[in-house]
Amino acid sequence: MNSNYNFAIVLSLLLLFFVELPTLTIGELVQEQPLVLKYHNGQLLKGRITVNLIWYGTFTPIQRSIIVDFINSVSTSGAPLPSASTWWKTTEKYKTGSSALIVGKQFLHPSYSLGKNLKGKDVVSLATKFNELSSITVVLTSKDVNVEGFCMSRCGTHGSIRRGSGSARMPYVWVGNAETLCPGQCAWPFHQPIYGPQSPPLVAPNGDVGVDGMIINLATLLAGTVTNPFNNGYFQGPATAPLEAVTACTGVFGSGAYPGYAGRVLVDGASGASYNAHGANGRKYLLPAMWDPQTSACKTLV
Repeated sequence: MNSNYNFAIVLSLLLLFFVELPTLTIGELVQEQPLVLKYHNGQLLKGRITVNLIWYGTFTPIQRSIIVDFINSVSTSGAPLPSASTWWKTTEKYKTGSSALIVGKQFLHPSYSLGKNLKGKDVVSLATKFNELSSITVVLTSKDVNVEGFCMSRCGTHGSIRRGSGSARMPYVWVGNAETLCPGQCAWPFHQPIYGPQSPPLVAPNGDVGVDGMIINLATLLAGTVTNPFNNGYFQGPATAPLEAVTACTGVFGSGAYPGYAGRVLVDGASGASYNAHGANGRKYLLPAMWDPQTSACKTLV
């Protein structure tokens, strides 16, 4: 069964609009009561994990490089602090232990052979392109492709595929580019939200609202895949709609965050872009807070 990722900006803004939140500092709770993601004794992902990419639709070389650099960043040391690799190390505090993401094969699919309106089964079909153990297949759809449920209930999905009876399950991720269809829902805070408190949008760190929004959603889903790959890992709530490592901290990017405000983040003096993590090849990214099992808190980089 798939684990759907609803980047619930709209819901969280509406639900928390009238809640008075305390001023937060690094590592403090987003909520007054401790949030605990229960471990359900299932298999987790650890070790060297290959990430294979399927680009469905039209992506420019620059757009592809932004996403490839991000995946490489989470397991590459050497970038200035705060870094994407520091963000990823929080996953090691789960029972996963250490995991390293390595970009593997890439498949360009610019012909739209399945059309521009995809069903869930179409995403699964694309995800079966690669059949490798110790890997995650990531399906990325371009800004002119709509996927069933996209913008209405989710900004992406992670789940698993079993190729045959008794075969091992293979995790997969789908993320869509929301620049055209719903930037206020799936590319916030680089676009004003469609509902709830309104504040000026942040400047995207790589100059691409859609792709920088995809980075946030991809980061969320990769963390969820490693810590809850088969719906029996770490989560709170029903397995069909769980709060996971990052979705438990929706809308938080820096200390002091509250509904409609992403929190205190870093700003590039030259471009005015907002970010909280350095990555490979001089990239900058804005990454969401992740729940820390050692402190039961949503941990931010800044």
